[in-house]
Amino acid sequence: MSNQKYKIAVIPGDGTGPEVINEGLKVLDAAASKFGFSYDKVNYDIGGQRYLDTGEILPETVVKELGGFDSIYLGAIGDPRVKPGVLEKGILLRLRFELDQYINLRPIVLYDRRFCPLKDKTEEQIDFVVVRENTEGLYCGAGGFLRKDTEDEVAIQESINSYKGVERCIRFAFEYARKRNKNKRLTLCGKTNVLTFAFDLWERTFNKLSKEYPDVETDYAHVDATCMWMVKSPEWFDVIVTDNMFGDIITDLGAIVQGGMGIAAGGNINPQGVSMFEPIGGSAPKYTGKNVINPLAAICAASMMLDTLGEDKAAQAIDLSVRKIVKEKLESLAAGRMGYSTTEVGDLVVANL
Repeated sequence: MSNQKYKIAVIPGDGTGPEVINEGLKVLDAAASKFGFSYDKVNYDIGGQRYLDTGEILPETVVKELGGFDSIYLGAIGDPRVKPGVLEKGILLRLRFELDQYINLRPIVLYDRRFCPLKDKTEEQIDFVVVRENTEGLYCGAGGFLRKDTEDEVAIQESINSYKGVERCIRFAFEYARKRNKNKRLTLCGKTNVLTFAFDLWERTFNKLSKEYPDVETDYAHVDATCMWMVKSPEWFDVIVTDNMFGDIITDLGAIVQGGMGIAAGGNINPQGVSMFEPIGGSAPKYTGKNVINPLAAICAASMMLDTLGEDKAAQAIDLSVRKIVKEKLESLAAGRMGYSTTEVGDLVVANL
């Protein structure tokens, strides 16, 4: 029993975000009761509706407040009534950047082979983690237009890679591979044959740090080859480290390999500060209010949050419960086809803690 008390900021967000967050909080409450920790939560109405009502996206005062929490629990951001990019840049990217959440952590875990689109792959063969750099690269917004809206228009988008940013990301990945203690293999995913400046920095830093971690096996794969091997031989991977753009792409591929967005959870990590955890499937507005969306990704995100806070026994209990009900109860991981409603799936996880 930990007897710890935490302060958690809750951002239910848009679409089905509030529905899946409700189930995640239901599981958190049960885990807190069972494992002896407690938490205070503060809700923030950040998202599409607030923007449409007030014109505010993310007030500076809220950013400062969020920096004072132990963790942030996010449902989803995205509203079809708002131009794409406004909320994503103004909320998600801004929080990652200003709170220096420089690691995006994405476990790729197959809970049941029935839901894997890859032929003859088993649960043992799909169990790896992607460590994505989360505050640099193409997502910095560096660039601009020349002669916009003319036939001579030029659009430039620059990838920013600093030694500090690359080094701390790769070091985190080495430490994670060591702590995970599975195959102790770290793969650098890049494109050294074309992106000869950015990934020269990544490769040199990777090779330099590898000397500090002689117990961790290392290898390299181009991003296109990584995609191919994730489909053909996912069992090869243990921990993958990569930049912001490539990480965004391969983690969505990973989500489908593990059974779909309904089970895919992620963490935006600042190891020295406040981290934010979320289901990665988005707000799924077409399912809003129907009680059919799969809440397991949000529940798995809550498990990741507890693990990061040091509540490893509670985190493991949630993970084991999710594995059990996926195997024994669910007919599908897709919205509306699970055989249970959103709230019933949350109840099942609680009942099996």
